[in-house]
Amino acid sequence: MRRSSWEQFDYVLLGLVATLVIFGVAVIRSAIAGNEVLAGLVKRQIIFAAIGFVILLTTAAIDYHYWETFGRYLYVATAIMLAALGIIGKAAFGSARWIDTGVFFIQPSEIAKIVMILVLAGYFARHRHELNNFRWVIGSFLLTMTMVVWILIQPDLSTSITVLVIWFGMLWVAGLELKHLAIFGVLGAIAPFAAWPFLADYQKGRVLTFLFPDPNARHGAIYNVQQALISLGSGGLFGQGYGHGTQVQLRFLKVRHTDFIFSVIGEEFGFVGTAFVIIMLGLILWRIFRIAATAHDTFGALIAYGIGIMLFFHMAVNVAMNINLIPVTGLPLPFITYGGSALLSSLLGIGLVESVAMRREPLSF
Repeated sequence: MRRSSWEQFDYVLLGLVATLVIFGVAVIRSAIAGNEVLAGLVKRQIIFAAIGFVILLTTAAIDYHYWETFGRYLYVATAIMLAALGIIGKAAFGSARWIDTGVFFIQPSEIAKIVMILVLAGYFARHRHELNNFRWVIGSFLLTMTMVVWILIQPDLSTSITVLVIWFGMLWVAGLELKHLAIFGVLGAIAPFAAWPFLADYQKGRVLTFLFPDPNARHGAIYNVQQALISLGSGGLFGQGYGHGTQVQLRFLKVRHTDFIFSVIGEEFGFVGTAFVIIMLGLILWRIFRIAATAHDTFGALIAYGIGIMLFFHMAVNVAMNINLIPVTGLPLPFITYGGSALLSSLLGIGLVESVAMRREPLSF
């Protein structure tokens, strides 16, 4: 790779991501609220962040075209890892999603998102002039569902939906015809009812709790959402101050370092803090989509679009869950939520976007 390729590296994007990661570590430290059992999570997140940025820079240095060749092998390897979860997976919260390496846990479904972006980018790039033929669209759906089935078996509905959203978003960008959109509209309306019998009990419980909340509940999903709303509301405009949020520090807010970390930000930094996070994520998405629009080829553009779609969906769902617009899910707030696998996959995604950026036409900043 030519030395001058680094001139096209998007340092603004890197700076935005690094700012959110550092901010996330600080919020996690406050969210732990002196809990000795969780005290080590801050150090672990810092370690994962350091590893993640090394992966980001290494991935950026590798020509993204190589991934088109190795995508099918990564696809098979990821499917095997997901299948192995049924045997050696670490069960938590009613599902087996993690592989215990003895040092840390790996969540293969996070890797699956990136792998599917690479595989679908290659598929759509090869068949971009044939998408008017519906059989190629069906082919991409079957390719996606083969991976989704293994994720559903865990069960992990939120990640399965994420992969399907990535597929549809990339299909739309690649050139889905309007006449086919009506077909997917009908299927999308039927899908929730068809999938209901196959949902796990805890998944059905979350949906029913969202639709028919019990105002007197003192535990479970409705309690967590109530505490999240109280946290956000009590933050006001500027918040109660870092480390001084009553709902957080008195531990009324549960899973505050993961699912409800957005509510922690709202309580301690107020509306200004939540706006800061959303604006920063919006700027990251803008840089990613700008890189996609100026990519050297269709494969590179679709990689960047796929990463952007994934991060946008994570952000939208996490924020919506915290303000009780949708049922509780396990999707992270990008770069902020605690979780090594999620952070590493997000930084790997940014590395792929940077690889596309480094091999495009020069931009005037």
